[in-house]
Amino acid sequence: MKEIRVPVQTLPHFSGLSLPRYMTEGAAGMDIYAAVTGDVMIGPGERALIPTGLVIALPEGFEAQIRPRSGLALKHGVTLVNSPGTIDADFRGEIGVLLINHGKEPFLISRGSRIAQMVVTPVCRAAWFESRVLESTIRGDGGFGHSGIS
Repeated sequence: MKEIRVPVQTLPHFSGLSLPRYMTEGAAGMDIYAAVTGDVMIGPGERALIPTGLVIALPEGFEAQIRPRSGLALKHGVTLVNSPGTIDADFRGEIGVLLINHGKEPFLISRGSRIAQMVVTPVCRAAWFESRVLESTIRGDGGFGHSGIS
């Protein structure tokens, strides 16, 4: 598996936490942790921007996607408002995770809670050009629900 080196700067409120890490050998996403200084309660229907204390410098041609943790979504209804969130290669600010509680109970975020996953992946740039005719496909312009339920 290809590995890239990514410089990371930790902010003072990160102290004592773990850098993002893969929890299993085959994991695509690294868990990232809440760098909150006190507990944060997210009520049903509420959202909160949770700091990570991390600033990264991705190589050009890569992005980091911030994705929900499936266990939080299944057990508590907690997910990301903007999923996936994109960290561009030229961004040098703190990574924040915008969580929302779709559950029925308040959800507590404590320091060091695993709040999301980060997937680092290559990207390509699109070069648009106008065309009077596009290649046809079997699907054509079939959109939402065009293939039915079964």
